[in-house]
Amino acid sequence: MPEVPLRVLILAGGIGSRFWPLSTPRRPKQLLPLGSDQPLISDTVRRARRVASVDQLFVLTGPAVGRAIQDETGLPDSAFLLEPEAKGTAPVLAWAAWEAARTDPRTVLVSLHADHVIAPEDAFVALLRDGAEVAAARDLLLTVAIPPTRAEPGYGYIAPGEMLGTTGSAECLRVDAFVEKPSPDVAQDYVDQGYLWNSGIFIWTAARFLEEIRATEPAIGSALAHLERGDVEGYFAACPDISVDDAVLARSDRVATLRATFTWDDVGAWEALRRTRESDEAGNVCVGPTHVVDGGRNVVFADGGPVVLFGVDDLVVVRTGAVTMVTTRERSPHLKDLLRELPPELVNPEGS
Repeated sequence: MPEVPLRVLILAGGIGSRFWPLSTPRRPKQLLPLGSDQPLISDTVRRARRVASVDQLFVLTGPAVGRAIQDETGLPDSAFLLEPEAKGTAPVLAWAAWEAARTDPRTVLVSLHADHVIAPEDAFVALLRDGAEVAAARDLLLTVAIPPTRAEPGYGYIAPGEMLGTTGSAECLRVDAFVEKPSPDVAQDYVDQGYLWNSGIFIWTAARFLEEIRATEPAIGSALAHLERGDVEGYFAACPDISVDDAVLARSDRVATLRATFTWDDVGAWEALRRTRESDEAGNVCVGPTHVVDGGRNVVFADGGPVVLFGVDDLVVVRTGAVTMVTTRERSPHLKDLLRELPPELVNPEGS
């Protein structure tokens, strides 16, 4: 097939409240070194630049953190689409598709998240390039699905359907259903039935996505008229707050998935560091000036001074310059519940 234009989009909104107190509105999750010694956004940009040239790479985020991301990555002003308000992934991806279609509606858009850890990168890059060809040639909305390694209730799941063929080394399958974050027991059932994790990595042409969103979510489709008038704020004000999964993927009959040939983690909570970082002989994962004596399986992140643990197991301890948080590994994925009970000045000591 003839070569088609390609853009890579990086979704970098949100503050990652499950990484409180380290993640804050001024220094959100994507700016933290949670997957390696570099911030997550830096790792993501490095991978993205292996797929598309820097002038075809776009970061979708809010103005509050856009400058910090730009300072970290060195990307030019033209690489940023700044949302005037957060309305979920469907409106911002439709805006990015509209912008791409102005240049060439055949443009293939590869949508990534700023907070993933992926290896090996060669397999990741190969799958995205193959997927771009499939999305263009077969006019499909493609997702990337991950073979699960555990029953994870914090992830969305894909029920795979009929085999459509292979692209490179990856299988291409119809999607029978999308299922959001199940209970632990149901997650185990899904794994047993062969369901796959929904990675949130998407591939489609600008023209196809715009056509589908007009059909499946007319409120966004009609709001696109604001963009024709150059009114980005009016566009977002008119859009519902909805994810692309709910607005398009769960409703369209043109959705397929590629079975990933790489490992993936969305680094969703402190427990993820046990998967992305090396542990000591006792199973402790320690970042920064930390000392654990007679303790095991702890996650310790010291960003504001030394942390010492003595004779305790299975804790998450995070120290910043303003707050020290201690919880159990079991409760750490539920920090959003904690934040609802704390005064605002403690939740966000920066006041941003």
